[in-house]
Amino acid sequence: MEGIIVKALAGFYYVESNGQVYQTRARGNFRKKGQTPYVGDYVTFSAEENSEGYLLAIHERKNSLVRPPIVNIDQAVIIMSAKEPDFSLNLLDRFLVLLEYKTIHPVIYITKTDLLTEGDLDLGGIRSIYQRIGYEVIWDMAELPELLKDRVTVFMGQTGVGKSTLLNKLAPELALETGQISDSLGRGRHTTRAVSLYNLYGGKIADTPGFSSLDYEVTDSEILNDCFPEIKDLSRGCKFRTCTHTHEPACAVKPKAGTSDLAQSRFDHYLLLLSEIENRRETYKKVAKKG
Repeated sequence: MEGIIVKALAGFYYVESNGQVYQTRARGNFRKKGQTPYVGDYVTFSAEENSEGYLLAIHERKNSLVRPPIVNIDQAVIIMSAKEPDFSLNLLDRFLVLLEYKTIHPVIYITKTDLLTEGDLDLGGIRSIYQRIGYEVIWDMAELPELLKDRVTVFMGQTGVGKSTLLNKLAPELALETGQISDSLGRGRHTTRAVSLYNLYGGKIADTPGFSSLDYEVTDSEILNDCFPEIKDLSRGCKFRTCTHTHEPACAVKPKAGTSDLAQSRFDHYLLLLSEIENRRETYKKVAKKG
C-alpha cells in the first residue's frame, strides 16, 4: 500500500491512504540506511487488519524543512503580526530566502491588523513591494481557503504571531492549543508540540512549532543572489557572473536599490545576509586552521 505520513509520535507513524489512517512503525533497515521518516513523506507500507503496520520504503522527496521537520511541502503561509510582536521586514525576508532556497511557494499573511493605529505600519506599501516581486500578500482570512486547495501547506512564523489562533478560526474542529503573549518577555510561549497534517479546504495543512530564530542553510553568495528573485533578474545585467553587488564594477543591481525595481529594505537585507555568510566562512576557516 502507499500513503502519506500525517503524524509522527513516540516511534509511531500514522499513514493516510485512501481516506483511512494506519498506525505503523519503521523497519530496522531504515536506521541502517540512515533514513528517518518524516511527516509529509510518501511511503510504501504494509498493514493487516487489527494489527500494527510497517513502513517499507520512503519515496523521493522534493524538499524538506529541518525546523519544523516536514517534507514535500507545496507552499508556506508566512504569518507576520502587524503588532505584538512588531512587524519585521528583516525576519520576513529571512523566511522568504529560506523558502526560495527550498523551492516552496510563499504566501505572506499579516495578522493583528486590528491593533494598528494611524502611522504604525504601511500595509499598502508592504503589499506593493512584495507583490511586485511576485509574492501574494493578504490579511483577510477569507482569501486563504482557496489558496489551500490541492496543496500541502505549512504555516510558519515566529512565536506569538497567532498561527494556532488563525488555524482555529479556519477549522474550529482542530481545537489547537493557543498561548498568551508574555508581557514581560514580549513573546509567546511555544504551544505547538508536534507536526501534524490535517485535511482542510481540499488540501493538507500543517501546524508547526513557532520560530524565534532561523537556522540558516544558505551558505553561498551565488545561492543567496538567486533567493532574491528581483536581484536574480537584475544580476543578469552585471558584468561579472559572480558579482556580489557590493564593490564590483558595472554592477546592474546596486544602482537599482531604492527604486521600484529593488526596494531599499530588500537590498539592505541581502547585504546583511551576505555579510553573515562571509563571517561564518571566516569563522570556519579560523576553526579549521586551529584544528
